[in-house]
Amino acid sequence: MQFTVQQIADALGAVAEGQTSLTILRAAEPGDAGPTDLAMAMSPKYAEALANGAARAAVLWDGADWQALGLEAAIFVQRPRMAMAGITSMLDRGQGIAPGIHPSAVIDETAEIGEDVSVGPLAVIGARAKIGKGSVIGAHCVIGMDASLGEGALLREMVSIGARAQIGDRFIAQPGARIGGDGFSYVTPEVSGAENARKTLGDQGDAKAQSWLRIHSLGGVEIGDDVEVGSNCTVDNGTIRNTVIGSGSKLDNLVHVGHNTRVGQDCLLCGQTGVSGSVEIGNNVVLGGQTGVSDNIFVGDGVISGGGTKILSNVPAGRVIMGYPAIKMESHTEIYKAQRRLPRLARDVEALKKAVSKQAPSD
Repeated sequence: MQFTVQQIADALGAVAEGQTSLTILRAAEPGDAGPTDLAMAMSPKYAEALANGAARAAVLWDGADWQALGLEAAIFVQRPRMAMAGITSMLDRGQGIAPGIHPSAVIDETAEIGEDVSVGPLAVIGARAKIGKGSVIGAHCVIGMDASLGEGALLREMVSIGARAQIGDRFIAQPGARIGGDGFSYVTPEVSGAENARKTLGDQGDAKAQSWLRIHSLGGVEIGDDVEVGSNCTVDNGTIRNTVIGSGSKLDNLVHVGHNTRVGQDCLLCGQTGVSGSVEIGNNVVLGGQTGVSDNIFVGDGVISGGGTKILSNVPAGRVIMGYPAIKMESHTEIYKAQRRLPRLARDVEALKKAVSKQAPSD
């Protein structure tokens, strides 16, 4: 896979100068870049490392003096991270999954396989499953009965898609993702201590020890277009209704979405975020790493949570939150500053107590 500097610039809608016919084979850090690499030096602090490499071409910030940096060609970008999206897309060499269907794959005779679909070794595709054209199914993947996968999907190795899952176009699942496992839903014959504790916020009452009975998951998982889920990410089936992930949403590694939850469009759920069951998450929500969301609440459109936040109650649209329990980020920052001052405050109080105790008794 190779492009000229000019071809890359044209794809980015960017300006290129110098010997734009130079061939580029890969992208590289400025200090490690060789003669056929495109050095990623999109700010002055990164450009300093160009002297340590042998790059002839680089991506630079708007207005940079490319000749003074010893380059033969340069591409100028105004929004570096946006440029990274385009460049990495062009130069991605993929995973090397061979075209066609591997002879060791097991495909039910009633499954519908679209045009130009690749299926890797030891993959299993169940009865009446539908795979959209141009999709790539990696080694050891399992797609359950009656599941539907849109066009242009990419399932990395060992991904499983449960029965009845409905997934849109251009879906990406990283290794080990699990879509459509049963929800974590159990009940006791009589009211349990956990139910009492939740109701009273602390008292189990006189509930006795009991065995848990399983509530089966009759719903499925419904995923829109352009969704990506990370490695070892899990999305549970709904109990009756489907669990839903809206179009354009991205789930990081080790994210869990519980049964019946509905995630809106263009959301980001960062690593190790856990969302309980029956949560309603709006559009354009960002949940930082290790955010936890309690069940049966809503998180409004455009909410942003800082890493490690624990959301225990409803959050109105547009709010930026942090902490355990979640509060406005500015309030959390003030509380944190106050906590930092507590040792000094304790010392001051202790000094005042000693000063008062040493005073002579008044007449």
